[in-house]
Amino acid sequence: MLRFLRIRNLATIEDLQIEFEDGFSILTGETGAGKSIIIDSIRLACGEKADAEMVRTGRPEASVEAVFSAAATAAGPDGLFEAGDPEEVMIQRTVADDGSGKAYCGGVLVPVRRLKDLTAALVDIYGQNDHVFLLRLDSHRDYVDQFARTLTLREDVARTAQDIRRMLRQRDEWRNRERERGQRLDFLSYQIREIEKADLKPDEEQDLRAQRHVFKNAAKISELVDQALDISYAGEASITGALAKLEHALAELGTFDPAFAEMGAALSPLGIVVKEVANGLSRYRNRVDLAPEKLEAIEERLSLIESLKRKYGADLRDIRFYLETIRREREDLVRVQGKLADVATALAAAFAAYVQKANALTEARTKAARALETQIEDEIGLLGMKKARFAIKVESAPATSPEAERIKDTGFDDIEFLISPNPGEQLRPLRKVASGGELSRIMLALKAVGKDRAEGKTLIFDEIDAGIGGKTAEFIARKLRALAASHQILCITHLPQIASFARHHYRIEKTVARDRTFTAVKKLEFEERVEEVARLMAGSRVSEASLASARDMLHHNQGGRGA
Repeated sequence: MLRFLRIRNLATIEDLQIEFEDGFSILTGETGAGKSIIIDSIRLACGEKADAEMVRTGRPEASVEAVFSAAATAAGPDGLFEAGDPEEVMIQRTVADDGSGKAYCGGVLVPVRRLKDLTAALVDIYGQNDHVFLLRLDSHRDYVDQFARTLTLREDVARTAQDIRRMLRQRDEWRNRERERGQRLDFLSYQIREIEKADLKPDEEQDLRAQRHVFKNAAKISELVDQALDISYAGEASITGALAKLEHALAELGTFDPAFAEMGAALSPLGIVVKEVANGLSRYRNRVDLAPEKLEAIEERLSLIESLKRKYGADLRDIRFYLETIRREREDLVRVQGKLADVATALAAAFAAYVQKANALTEARTKAARALETQIEDEIGLLGMKKARFAIKVESAPATSPEAERIKDTGFDDIEFLISPNPGEQLRPLRKVASGGELSRIMLALKAVGKDRAEGKTLIFDEIDAGIGGKTAEFIARKLRALAASHQILCITHLPQIASFARHHYRIEKTVARDRTFTAVKKLEFEERVEEVARLMAGSRVSEASLASARDMLHHNQGGRGA
């Protein structure tokens, strides 16, 4: 239930705070006083679209804070508040003068669009145009399902329908593959053979490019190897010969001075190193075959690799990955007939389950529709439509095969409300023949019938009594008071009959000060209510007679409460 509302810098409201009570509350005031602004602020708190024009002139932003008691039915998503939580829930919404804004739930920043989800179990608002609900056939089906308590079954039907559509897509995919199977298998087999025949090694391309570099420089390499061998060992002036002569000279000098002998000994490792270099050069010259035909073979192998890369991937790793992919695809195609059989079996089972659940949903809806017809007829009779007949048409079109266009998330049924407002008239679609006043009363009747299924909500009626009066207004007032036994009712009205039935009365007033317009709200005591009801009855010409009539109306409709 809505406990507290604070509005700042919204249109003509500068800073307004209202504490609401349980039960039936009425809001009245002169036309243009700001009643609709208060309802608009609650709509903002419930996630309705904001407009920068709503921000008070000269202010950077408007804000709305609404505090709700978290009723047992008001479980919020994402753990922001839990079902049965006795604590209060605060919703805050800001709207900047550029149209942007923020939303908070319990002090936690949430996307503005989430406010509708968060407040759906807390508030319902019905304005003069909100009975458009009755003009949508989907709404008729939703209402019947809510009344019949079949929403869980409908969700189960929807999940099964979605499974069937998924299986149908799989079946169509496998059927397409079956048609392409032979040609595709030939193509995949050719590609697999081509790649497998190449027998590619992980680092082969890099190794081949290194070998090609060597073979392209074969003459230069041979020349350098021979030159190095001459310098190190084979030539007359080789390092090996020079070291041998140096060692001999140092050995002879060693007979005269031992230090020279030590120098000769130090040369020994150098001689070993030079010999090893010479041996390595000799082995390389004897082992490496730099024949031109070897270079030709390397070029052919690299050309093959380049050809495979153009077809199957940027490098050898990509080609191996592609090979594994097409191997799996070939295996799938080989098993395609088995896949089709598996899908057909699963589809048949899912379709049978869907038909069973959808039939159960049809049966529950039909039973609920018959009970609803009687209850709604009784309710609209109490609201001044005593001769009206009301019916609910449940038209089923069961699916005989699992085809996508016949498998609906909502089951087999189309549901439509029918009405005959006057005796002798044929039942016709409500959305085509009901007047605005009739729609308002039927909307109220639907809410009255469903009151036990959404206890604890705040129901806001914004001038749904437009275009009615007399006894019908009194019928609506009595119905609103009855609804207030299980809901918090907030109602904006211009009718004294309805205003006099409310337990709490708030007057919206507009004043002008310092060339600015201000809207204020005052909760009225009994004598103030007498004056306000008299104004609703007589307009600006309030007389003693109208005051007496208003007092009498209040005493009567309040059951003796008051002054």
